[in-house]
Amino acid sequence: MTPTEIQQQFERAKTEANKALVGMDNHFEILFAALLTGGHVLLEGVPGTAKTLMAKTMALLIDAQFTRIQFTPDLMPSDILGTSVFEMGSGKFYLKKGPIFTQICLADEINRAPAKTQSALLEAMEEKQVNLDGERHKLEEPFMVIATQNPVEYEGTYPLPEAQLDRFLFKITIPYASEAAEVEILRRYHHGFSAVDLEAAGIKPVLSTEFILQARQAIQQVKVEDGILQYITSIARGSRESADVVLGAGTRAATHILLASKTLATIRGRDFVTPDDVKTIVPYVLRHRLILQPETEIEGLGPDAVIQRIMGVVEVPR
Repeated sequence: MTPTEIQQQFERAKTEANKALVGMDNHFEILFAALLTGGHVLLEGVPGTAKTLMAKTMALLIDAQFTRIQFTPDLMPSDILGTSVFEMGSGKFYLKKGPIFTQICLADEINRAPAKTQSALLEAMEEKQVNLDGERHKLEEPFMVIATQNPVEYEGTYPLPEAQLDRFLFKITIPYASEAAEVEILRRYHHGFSAVDLEAAGIKPVLSTEFILQARQAIQQVKVEDGILQYITSIARGSRESADVVLGAGTRAATHILLASKTLATIRGRDFVTPDDVKTIVPYVLRHRLILQPETEIEGLGPDAVIQRIMGVVEVPR
């Protein structure tokens, strides 16, 4: 499979997604990159910014299994993973699989579940398998978790620890729609669009499991010059040495930047990575991994501003 073929499939998927999503092409490109890279995504935004709609739209585009888990404070690990159930007729235990046994999993409002439940999900994300009663159960590929969380409502929530946030390939922050996009959204609802019934919008599956797995193999062949490797390393190390940061990006983050940059290059129809691919990917990979100095936050600087400051002092390869 060639980068041109992958780019054509991406364009088809974007065309279908635009039947439900308005003004979210950049976010969709990153979500698509996460799917082909094999990583998980955390969507963060205030209520009403189409986080759930974005996840449901992506699931519809893939001819794959989809489940949605609504996280609540009383959700238990067994509610996600499943449990062994005794069957009276046969006198044996059988595994009743939980909703994690799927391919695309929407974890809605993940920060509302207690730490034990979050850990159960994040372990499955990392290992791509579930351990129940001493038995390992592999999760079917492609397996992707799209989690959502609300950044402004903290009552009754359990913020994800940094070590667990590191399990996510990307963090995509969803802002309010632009004025033009908001007018178009209202126009669509006026003409009968409903986020509850996306199939009525005419969205069709255009991505097969075979395509995703073949694309992942093709992405491995993307060329990366030594200068790009040095550029990524310098950004990661710069985050650790920055005076604005308490804890910077680890080696895992650097590898995620590399792999996602290769995927983005392929989606854009190339078999080589450019510095612009890296620049596009870095904020999504790093914004949930940096712990800022209290003084930096007092100055009103957030992770994205600090990331831009770090990248501004790293030499860009020619």
